[in-house]
Amino acid sequence: MKQQIFYGYCRVSSIGQNEDRQIIAMEEKKIPAENIYVDRQSGKDFNRPQYKRLVRKLNENTVLYISSIDRLGRNYKEIQEQWHYISKVKKSDIVVMDMPLLDTRRGKDLMGTFLSDIVLQVLSFVAENERHNIRQRQAQGIAAAKARGVKFGRPVIPLPENFDDVYYLWKKKEISGTKAAELCGLSRSTFYNKVMRFETDNHKYSEK
Repeated sequence: MKQQIFYGYCRVSSIGQNEDRQIIAMEEKKIPAENIYVDRQSGKDFNRPQYKRLVRKLNENTVLYISSIDRLGRNYKEIQEQWHYISKVKKSDIVVMDMPLLDTRRGKDLMGTFLSDIVLQVLSFVAENERHNIRQRQAQGIAAAKARGVKFGRPVIPLPENFDDVYYLWKKKEISGTKAAELCGLSRSTFYNKVMRFETDNHKYSEK
């Protein structure tokens, strides 16, 4: 039998996070640096180009190390599908570093496989549930912050001091939109956005 080739996969959920801890743990397992693949993407973007490149290299003589089970997917279904594809279709071994029971090199007999399947299903469910709870806590935190008056998104640019006068001239068609925007020091699109907000907040003006 050929000597097994070790690979590692790291994923961080945002550009700001650091994957060093995952990489160090894999290097301690003697995984060559060139065999460690890293995806740095947000939670909304699950394209994972490095993961796809890595999976193409897997075969019956490879061992894939991942730091935790949720590196395989965002939810129960994805984790199960990727585990099956890698271990059954590609026939590669998988090692989940934070859960020693999930090591396909061990327990090749029926009982070992049965126990691994149970652990995989439980951990996949836990990973999905934890992700759901995190999103829920984030939503609750945002709602609480808004209730305290915390503003999110880009700050609203206040109306120029001369906006009222310029608006009435433009409304009476005495000046063009381009001229009005110029007098206010705004772009045309910003001027019209301000007009819409101004008229929404001041219905009586828009009716004149």
